[in-house]
Amino acid sequence: MMGSFYTHSPLTIQLILSSPRCNLPPLSSEYTNDVGSKSHLVTANPSIIRQRFQNLLWSRKTFVDNMKIYNHSYIYMPAFSMKTGTEPSLRVYYTLSDVGASQTVLFANPNFLRSIGKFWKSRGIRAKRLSTGLFLVSAALGLCEEVVTYGFWPFSVNMREEPISHHYYDNVLPFSGFHAMPEEFLQLWYLHKIGALRMQLDPCEGTSLPPTS
Repeated sequence: MMGSFYTHSPLTIQLILSSPRCNLPPLSSEYTNDVGSKSHLVTANPSIIRQRFQNLLWSRKTFVDNMKIYNHSYIYMPAFSMKTGTEPSLRVYYTLSDVGASQTVLFANPNFLRSIGKFWKSRGIRAKRLSTGLFLVSAALGLCEEVVTYGFWPFSVNMREEPISHHYYDNVLPFSGFHAMPEEFLQLWYLHKIGALRMQLDPCEGTSLPPTS
């Protein structure tokens, strides 16, 4: 039920990272055309467990029912990066284990998270904490031959200057000063320009932006 990236083969790791989802997003049919329905890895921020599911202190049924949409996905949590994240992460693990859920809980290696944080800080990202998305992209760049990102757009309007929501399913903004999303975007855009990854900024049925010199 609980595992680590380090216990899996490189091929399995690449499969896990092939369809990541951040922070327990909805995958209902109304969003399928835009974000698909496949998932192998789903991150769960401990703050979401506290806010949306009352830290699993009362009824756990709502949480278990919500998790069913992710089928056999791995649930990736930063259990040991901050003290406040340990209890919610362990509650998720034991809740899913107790009901025999099909998901497998993975706890992020705190040394990896710390190293990634120092790396991006040295490159100009000044924030209290990196976004989950940037952590996943960093892991993918070290493990996968090809990395394509979709949805990494931190602005309130798209490239056609049309208003858009912060997430595809809601417009809840992160706490001010907690993340530095525009700075993260600029770093990812640079990686796109040099061909280290490919950013998909238009609808998937359109032509993606090629790396530029």
